[in-house]
Amino acid sequence: QVQLVESGGGLVQAGKSLRLSCTPSGLILSINSMGWYRQAPGKQREMVATIVSGGSTNYADSVKGRFTISRDNAANTVYLQMNSLKPEDTAVYYCSAEVVPFRGPTSRYWGQGTQVTVSS
Repeated sequence: QVQLVESGGGLVQAGKSLRLSCTPSGLILSINSMGWYRQAPGKQREMVATIVSGGSTNYADSVKGRFTISRDNAANTVYLQMNSLKPEDTAVYYCSAEVVPFRGPTSRYWGQGTQVTVSS
């Protein structure tokens, strides 16, 4: 019933920028929190950035000062602005959200993932 649709990934050179977006669809009453996670080959999935409904944000140390997470509460859309990209940022990026649906229990949802590749 609830889906997270991601977009914005791609192949860029080091130092360039990308902006990821995640738009939920379905009968949603509210969203408590949203975030971006990433997983590189051979590594565990890690938190990149999160934002709660009140606007507070949290970032991984490796992306502080370079990435910015924001949220359009009216559209329930979350963005990840990625500047000064580095090769080590290469990973599959996943959007996640704790969703309160119109019907059913509050649950954690995940997007399908979008590939970000940064060349040196």
